[in-house]
Amino acid sequence: VLKMSWCWFYLPLHLLMAACLCHSIKAPTSSLQQSFKSNLFNFYHSLLLADGKETTIHLLKDIPKRYYFVLEEGRALAPFSITVTPCDVPIEWSILVSNTVLLEVIFVSTIFNYKGNSVETYMGMSSHSALYMLEFLSTERDTHITVYLTTDTTSGHLYPELPLDPRLDVVGIGHTTVTLTWKHSPSVLQHRENIQYCLLVNEKHNYKSLCAAETAIRSSGMKLPATLALSLSPYLLEPQQVMILSNSELSIINRVSSGEVRQICMGTKNTYTVPNLSPSTQYYFDVFVVNLLTNASAAYTGTFARTLEEPEPKVMELKDGKVVQVVLDGKKQKFHTLQYQARHKKVQFTFQLCRGQVRVHITKNGKTVASENILGLRYLSLKGKLLDMYLVQLRSTEESNSSVKVQVSSQFNKPLFPLLPESLKIKSFSKLRTCNSVTIAWLGTQEQSKYCVYKKRIEEDQVWTELRSTDRCSGPESRHKSEKVLCKYFYDVNLQRAVTTETIKGLDAGTLYLFDVYLIGPSGIPVRYHSKVVKTRKKC
Repeated sequence: VLKMSWCWFYLPLHLLMAACLCHSIKAPTSSLQQSFKSNLFNFYHSLLLADGKETTIHLLKDIPKRYYFVLEEGRALAPFSITVTPCDVPIEWSILVSNTVLLEVIFVSTIFNYKGNSVETYMGMSSHSALYMLEFLSTERDTHITVYLTTDTTSGHLYPELPLDPRLDVVGIGHTTVTLTWKHSPSVLQHRENIQYCLLVNEKHNYKSLCAAETAIRSSGMKLPATLALSLSPYLLEPQQVMILSNSELSIINRVSSGEVRQICMGTKNTYTVPNLSPSTQYYFDVFVVNLLTNASAAYTGTFARTLEEPEPKVMELKDGKVVQVVLDGKKQKFHTLQYQARHKKVQFTFQLCRGQVRVHITKNGKTVASENILGLRYLSLKGKLLDMYLVQLRSTEESNSSVKVQVSSQFNKPLFPLLPESLKIKSFSKLRTCNSVTIAWLGTQEQSKYCVYKKRIEEDQVWTELRSTDRCSGPESRHKSEKVLCKYFYDVNLQRAVTTETIKGLDAGTLYLFDVYLIGPSGIPVRYHSKVVKTRKKC
């Protein structure tokens, strides 16, 4: 049995091995091997690399760190592979092997050297029992790496395989989208249920490993879930994270100091169009193939692309007193700019919302003077000086199409839109409702105007659609003649008495009706009151 003194704790590895061999030169070979293994375990068990398991190693700046592993005897050739993944800055690492000659001579040779931040794999063969040493060094700052050692080449790979051509191809570029494609990983074709592709999008640079990407996000001041957000469903999201799950795709947006880092996992599709990008912006794209069982990943060669510049908004000239109607595409959120050069010190803008929801933004000589959502009919009076330049920007605030009528005028005494009452609501009287008649009322103004009443029979399930799809700028000319009830003129100098009622007869019992009132002023431009749905009584 090999006996060792306490002073051996201070011996370097190669001297320790020499001492072990010299003291045991007369022992049988098998005894020497057992003694060597025992002493190696006793002295270096905390620095032995585990076989078949990924090990995370923390490195301090300028302080080398060494790990060891032993390849056992028993086979003529013993294959092994070592994969090292830098998670931040470039590192230096090397593999050294110790051999014995005639049980007395020991020498150490370097069989591999690398410096950089790429994921590197060394594959070797050992024909006899040998001690290997891995040395790691970071010269920039404290960092961490992962190391994977395996001597089992028959049970598959921890890391998914990359294709022979691991590049990403950009096949389409738009103003807010970039389409990417890549060749399938052999691992996806063999183990489709356990492998998926995950895409990383950011505005800073490409990442050579998923570990490096996570480190960069953490260093930007945010925390990541304990489990890789890219490969597995995340646990609790931090406030800086937004998770979107749609069409079997998991998207996580990390809001960091340098912008956004967007993570998208799309299953086994090898073509993807990245949506919701900013125009005229350079983005970096990285694809990782991830093993869902082991959480290990392999990185494709990243790429970058710049989105197209946003097209200039459509400019329409506004003429004094003329009404224009603008239709806005809610899906693409296009801006329509209306340009007007004032020749008066006071200008009035009038907006009539026709459909959907619209936001208006007005600048005068480059400075914002108004910004609000339009509801119904809105007048904005602005003061200025001669030849002021006004820009009116309109956009839809919802996905469906919206439309609005716009008029700019310097002649306040000749408005094209009619004078409006305090409210555009239609009131119905429950006590005056019968099986074949309904009584409604609405407010008028101090100006002589024409009011036209229309009715339409609808079903219960049509109410929401009718109210939602109504074009509030359309006039009586858009209605069927059979829907017309009457038209009449009225006004009252006393606004308290400017109220009119109407009883509509000849209706069916227990039936829903949609009632509309149109106010038509001297210029002929109609304003539609809010539609009213009333149901006649079933029994009288």
